[in-house]
Amino acid sequence: MMPGDGRLRYLLKTSRPRFWLYLAGPVAVGVVYAARDTSDLFTPATLALFGYFLVPANVLLYGVNDVFDVDVDAENPKKEGREVRYGGDPVVPAAVGLCALLALVPAALTPPLAWPWIAGFLALGVAYSAPPLRLKTRPPLDSLSNGLYVLPGAAAYAAVAGTHPPLLAAAGGWIWSMAMHTFSAIPDIDPDRAAGIETTATRLGERWTYVYCGAGWTLAAVAFGLLDVRLGLLLGIYPVAVALVATSSIGVSRAYWWYPAVNTVVGALLTMGGLWRVVHG
Repeated sequence: MMPGDGRLRYLLKTSRPRFWLYLAGPVAVGVVYAARDTSDLFTPATLALFGYFLVPANVLLYGVNDVFDVDVDAENPKKEGREVRYGGDPVVPAAVGLCALLALVPAALTPPLAWPWIAGFLALGVAYSAPPLRLKTRPPLDSLSNGLYVLPGAAAYAAVAGTHPPLLAAAGGWIWSMAMHTFSAIPDIDPDRAAGIETTATRLGERWTYVYCGAGWTLAAVAFGLLDVRLGLLLGIYPVAVALVATSSIGVSRAYWWYPAVNTVVGALLTMGGLWRVVHG
């Protein structure tokens, strides 16, 4: 059993700090595009949503994943350095349960309009990895369910605007997340096949998974472009990037670790664009 500080470091590593902004970033984007003026940006509701989806939601999402992926992770080289393997320490399921309960904090501070989005995240976040559904082993549901990454942003938009986000934004974000998830599964194709796990990526194979991701990211760019051509152009870097990875000598296992930085830059540009609208009308 690890000492207290060792457990804390282990939980932080379990939560995948490189990917924290995958959930918290959409909250920031949802807030700035819903805000009518600067007074809407920093409120108890927006701060609670950002704080929850920055760390506790990631502990929940990846903690459930690690607990139910023990056999799969035994063959996964990603667990050797940047990530950790679950070793049976009861602190992980306890932390997952606590983080699920902590969702009551943002729920208490947001209007009922935001609750279905928060509930949807919790339901899909657990069902993706945990039995009996274990969606991650049921292609194409493994990909489809990963639209869950857009749900924090939709909850934030609903909390600030008092209305649900535009359908094109929600659909574009959902499709973008599906493509991002499936791209991230390409390095796992061989370990998943060795463990007998079937995913969209293992079913399609590496070559056709690139095509799938490129098509998804293209559709997402079109959806956002119909809202604002500038958004479409910004999201258009993703189908170009995946085409470059697929046709170059760059290994996908290496390129995969560049995406947190790419996504952070794109998210920052989206957020700054929304802030410009709020400040300058």
